[in-house]
Amino acid sequence: MNGAWAKPVANGWEIRVKAVPGSSRSRIAGVLGDRIKVQVAAAPEDGKANRAVAEVLAAWLGIAKSEVELVAGASQPAKVFRIPSRQELPPLP
Repeated sequence: MNGAWAKPVANGWEIRVKAVPGSSRSRIAGVLGDRIKVQVAAAPEDGKANRAVAEVLAAWLGIAKSEVELVAGASQPAKVFRIPSRQELPPLP
């Protein structure tokens, strides 16, 4: 089931994320408004948190982290990631 946090686009999906760096563990923590909340242990410096969020999304989707592309919000908590085409997204953990 896809919520307001996921939007189909040409050749894939855009996933809206609220990133929470510096958490005790890395995980998808649920839905927060029109985004999914992704907590990561990485610090928000030098793109470490962005890469960690991409890794969490890739693990959930069962794809390579290289297939998860940050398209908006590189220096903001509110981010948009693009993933390659698929029929439907899996349920959130």
